[in-house]
Amino acid sequence: MSESEKTAYKRVMLKISGEALMGDTSFGLHPPTVQRVAREVKSVHDMGVEICMVIGGGNIFRGLQGSAQGMERTTADYMGMLATVMNALAMQSALEELGIHTRVISAITMNEVAEPYIRRRAVRHLEKKRVCIFAAGTGNPYFTTDTAATLRANEMNCEAIFKGTKVDGVYDKDPAKHSDAKRYEEVSYDEVLQQHLGVMDASAIALARDNDLPIIVFSLDEPGGFRGILAGEGTYTIVQD
Repeated sequence: MSESEKTAYKRVMLKISGEALMGDTSFGLHPPTVQRVAREVKSVHDMGVEICMVIGGGNIFRGLQGSAQGMERTTADYMGMLATVMNALAMQSALEELGIHTRVISAITMNEVAEPYIRRRAVRHLEKKRVCIFAAGTGNPYFTTDTAATLRANEMNCEAIFKGTKVDGVYDKDPAKHSDAKRYEEVSYDEVLQQHLGVMDASAIALARDNDLPIIVFSLDEPGGFRGILAGEGTYTIVQD
């Protein structure tokens, strides 16, 4: 039996925020944190799992925030997309230092640093066990990287989205502020939407629901957490019908 046959999923999407790469800093990239996340990805890649990634850009620039401060929304969103490309390149560098072949695939054409998004080519990269990091969101303003991750996960026929956060699942209220917060083992897409549980934005949840794509919320700060879930262990919340 091959390694991949022992895992719960054979092809997955890992979605992390840009803030996850900041470490203890207040802005930008923290190289040791980027390297730690890369090691987590490598541990899953070594199991034979095909991995897609989408990384947000909030550690560098957030379109909504720029818009709220008076910047024209479309321009602000494009700036946010460029921030995700910077994060993708940093993660590519960290992964390739670990010997993992990686492709950054951008929804905005920038041939000098990334491949353009061509679905069949991206699928072929995955089949060749390359990690594909999808950058620049969907290439359109007004869509978040959550929606981009769900869109690409569907296009790549991923079996699940892994949403790496600072907490080990979905809670009924913020566990950092409420000691009595209750963690869900499983929750439906509709409950996430109705109760505003903040797993992903509503467009991403609806797209996942319409395509029966489970979302697994886990702690990216827990060493070995990503690998553990794929091996059938660990603490997490699964969002599905």
